[in-house]
Amino acid sequence: MDTMRDRFAPVVSRLLDEDPRVAVVLAEIGKDGFAEARRRHPDRVINVGIREQLLVGAGAGLALTGMRPVVHTFASFLVERPFEQVKLDLGHQGLGAVLVSAAASFDWPAGGYTHMAPGDVALLDTLDGWTVHVPGHPDEAETLLRHAVAAGDDRVYVRLSVQSNAQARPVDGERFTTVREGRSGVVVAVGPMLDAVLDATEGLGVTVLYATTVRPFDAAALRRATRTAGSDVVLVEPYLAGTSTAAANEALSDVPHRVLGLGVGRAELRRYGTVAEHTAAQGLDARSLRERISAFLGGGPVSGRA
Repeated sequence: MDTMRDRFAPVVSRLLDEDPRVAVVLAEIGKDGFAEARRRHPDRVINVGIREQLLVGAGAGLALTGMRPVVHTFASFLVERPFEQVKLDLGHQGLGAVLVSAAASFDWPAGGYTHMAPGDVALLDTLDGWTVHVPGHPDEAETLLRHAVAAGDDRVYVRLSVQSNAQARPVDGERFTTVREGRSGVVVAVGPMLDAVLDATEGLGVTVLYATTVRPFDAAALRRATRTAGSDVVLVEPYLAGTSTAAANEALSDVPHRVLGLGVGRAELRRYGTVAEHTAAQGLDARSLRERISAFLGGGPVSGRA
């Protein structure tokens, strides 16, 4: 099966053909996928070289002219390194763009910590007005990319990953969907965490919500789920643990509740390893998730991870 990033260039290349407002801005990474599109649209496929601050600034400049820029590189180089430009060139000026990342939290362990970005969504949470899509399957990535480009002049972040669920689910770019219903708590599985969460919670009697659009946070869906499943909530996110706990707490502010945020820990894992080994070390594999979710719902201690 192809990956989410495999879909990125073909989908956006078609959008370049379909919509004269669309432009792509790259910083070397991913340029080969747009070679043919650049021949067709040399003025709308722009490679700025290894200059990530310029990458975002050029996207903002295109937005000022009325274009819909799609800006792409690894998450650490797209959100973290040029954060000042994301904050000022886009946010302060009220400009829209579609930022599309790759490499996620630890998709390329051999690249080391410079190529990992578990804090990307939390960092964007410090800014106002961002929509954040976290697809869990290449088909969902294609749908959400199209949503993002078509979203007027909104600021949208699309977080692509090599990690994927086995099957695609219907996504609308707005709401959480209910995948399993129960009465013993609510587990929100974000993007590629769904399969592990379903395996981990088999037989536990919990409601499982699937989230591929995490900002805005679908407070209404969470509130509905807690009415029948109870107000113990577990968030399983493929990035920094606790990123969405404040949003969940706000959604349930008038209801006595407990929230557990599971995700990537703050401590840096300095061995390269594999994606699967990093997932296990972070406690995000199905076995570890079952232990941690069961302990929380049962009132026992929840094991920590690196």
